[in-house]
Amino acid sequence: MSDIAFHLNGTPVRVSGTNPTRTLLDWLREERGLTGTKEGCNEGDCGACTVMVTDENGPRALNACILFLPQLHGKSLRTVEGISGPDGEMHPVQQAMVDHHGSQCGFCTPGFIVSMAVGHALGRKDHDDVLAGNLCRCTGYAPIIRAAKAAESAPVPKWMQAPLAVSQSEISSGVGSGEG
Repeated sequence: MSDIAFHLNGTPVRVSGTNPTRTLLDWLREERGLTGTKEGCNEGDCGACTVMVTDENGPRALNACILFLPQLHGKSLRTVEGISGPDGEMHPVQQAMVDHHGSQCGFCTPGFIVSMAVGHALGRKDHDDVLAGNLCRCTGYAPIIRAAKAAESAPVPKWMQAPLAVSQSEISSGVGSGEG
């Protein structure tokens, strides 16, 4: 079994000897302690487990519950814990969710935040489509859509602009070894 190398919230990571059918959701929660990514349906339907995966084609919102860990090789991954800045500064979509009361119980909020951050990074304004993969049982969707609209004009934070993917030199050099 070969190593898997990727960036996790901006830090190079190398995972060795993992089961190729292990889901990203299980690895994040069990091995990394990143419990902001929630297990809702475990079928890719609710969006509670949404993460940002970036490759040469740009960022995408994907469901960690149906994504296998080896599929991340050479990519960049951001969980909800990596959406805020390294100094704790909130991403514009996080601040907008607070300002527009876009969360009630909070279970779905991490998935919405990540999906909104992907849409924000891509400059998308079709918020209904951007958030179509996320379900909420509490708020209705009006406050969440208002929050997404409020964040539209804010610049993409510097910490969200790089790294885009793992370089070939990082893959071959062993950067991040022992992180799995």
